[in-house]
Amino acid sequence: MSIDPAFLGRHEIRTADAMENIGLRIGEQLEPGDLIVLTGPLGAGKTTFTRGLAEGLGVRGPVQSPTFVIARTHPSLVEGPPLVHVDAYRLGSAAELDDLDIDFVRSVVVIEWGRPMASAIADAWWDIEIERPVGGAEALDDEDLDADAPRVITIERLGD
Repeated sequence: MSIDPAFLGRHEIRTADAMENIGLRIGEQLEPGDLIVLTGPLGAGKTTFTRGLAEGLGVRGPVQSPTFVIARTHPSLVEGPPLVHVDAYRLGSAAELDDLDIDFVRSVVVIEWGRPMASAIADAWWDIEIERPVGGAEALDDEDLDADAPRVITIERLGD
């Protein structure tokens, strides 16, 4: 597992560009076999984070939410590992995730909404939770989910 320990803990992310940038800096450190589990509400910035991660890995884009296709593979442009971006929201179990036949060993895998399945598919992973404002003066309405508003991102290493 290869993320610099300086990234562990809570960080305030003030803009979408900053979210993409932290993803890029983490993506530059990832290796085949790394698993990232992303958790957060709609509009929190999971796909924005993954776009930066993809740039750091040097994979082919564009990176879009895999909500309707469940998983997208982005091959490397720099002879590195591919990025497999999964949306597990509609999956009922780790067995359904296993049915996707993902090469966890040779890829970097990002699973949105995958927290309940992580321990069934890996011994260790990076758990990244993104929180966005809900309620109060900084609340986002449904038409403005991607607006720049401060997020809090918490990065932990789990398992092992």
